[in-house]
Amino acid sequence: MDHSRDGLPRAEYMRLRSAYLPNHPRIIFVLESPPKSGLYFYNPDGRVSEPLFSAMMKDVLEITPKTKDEGLTAFTAQGYLLIDATYTPVNHSHLSERARDALILADLPHLIDELQKYAVPETKVILVKANICRQLETPLTDRGFAVLNQGTIIPFPSNGQQGKFRESVRRVLGSSR
Repeated sequence: MDHSRDGLPRAEYMRLRSAYLPNHPRIIFVLESPPKSGLYFYNPDGRVSEPLFSAMMKDVLEITPKTKDEGLTAFTAQGYLLIDATYTPVNHSHLSERARDALILADLPHLIDELQKYAVPETKVILVKANICRQLETPLTDRGFAVLNQGTIIPFPSNGQQGKFRESVRRVLGSSR
């Protein structure tokens, strides 16, 4: 599916991300999907206060960028890359958890292709959001990807989960340093 419901076409998400690709990613964060709100992590025109962007800057890079471009450039310079499991926004209230999971699993071949395209042998993968951790840890590990947070759920950093995100992501990143 190239055109995502209430989102951008997949190619547009790829275009936005392409400006911030590290040469040899050290860590690839795998998240669920771009949000239906349009607040895409790699959109440099967005606000630094967007929940995911803000958390990645504060809790992963430990910086406070003035613009998204500044933060994304620093994220890239550290060898970090963020990939979504699907580029169909799945945070619609009308989608059940089962329907979300089905969309994510349907796009698993695309995710594997992307990971194989960007990952080098030393690249580690960190899964973020409970359903992503639950669904993708085994298939990715079975395909040889080094999933750092095996067994550790890293929640999405919103709706009161920011502290748990910070604690979990720092603990997992600390094990890779």
